Amino acid sequence: MSRSLRALIIVLLVASCGGGNYSAPRNLDDACAIVRERPQYHRAFRAVERRWNVPVHVQMATIYQESKFIGNARTPLRYALGVIPMGRQSSAYGYSQALDGTWEEYQRETGSFRARRDRIQDATDFMGWYMNKTRERNGIALTDARNQYLAYHEGHTGFARGSYNRKAWLLRVSDEVGQRARMYEAQLARCRR
Repeated sequence: MSRSLRALIIVLLVASCGGGNYSAPRNLDDACAIVRERPQYHRAFRAVERRWNVPVHVQMATIYQESKFIGNARTPLRYALGVIPMGRQSSAYGYSQALDGTWEEYQRETGSFRARRDRIQDATDFMGWYMNKTRERNGIALTDARNQYLAYHEGHTGFARGSYNRKAWLLRVSDEVGQRARMYEAQLARCRR
């Protein structure tokens, strides 16, 4: 076998072993369709509900808002002079859009050093950990998707300071997260029957 043919075969093998399926489920407005299409999501949500007591519908509404269920989601690029790429808006990545520093804190505190933000099980576990910190620090119930989202977006200190009150767009988005959580909750109750 020629050298170039061997090299081509190796490249094709490596490429075929590449990343996972990071695409979003087909119908993001139907919680039952999401969990039917991606049963591994449902297993991850249930595991977090058992471990951290964060309801499935709150997790789903937050992931919808953060990444639209796209596993390798990133923030948009910033541009200088409108054309020169200057890097990402932040280090947020994955299903949960966790920032580098917060993700590292999660890994240290939970001992989950192999956890990855683009793996649904790890991303949802991170959210459960973070939302429990929010409950401890800011007194927000784990069932309160709207305010959990505000604290998730602004950080614990930003939420405590009320930084979201100066952001009408964020208040609107957090209301939408609360509405989506209620919609997902109702749908999940129906599809369990």
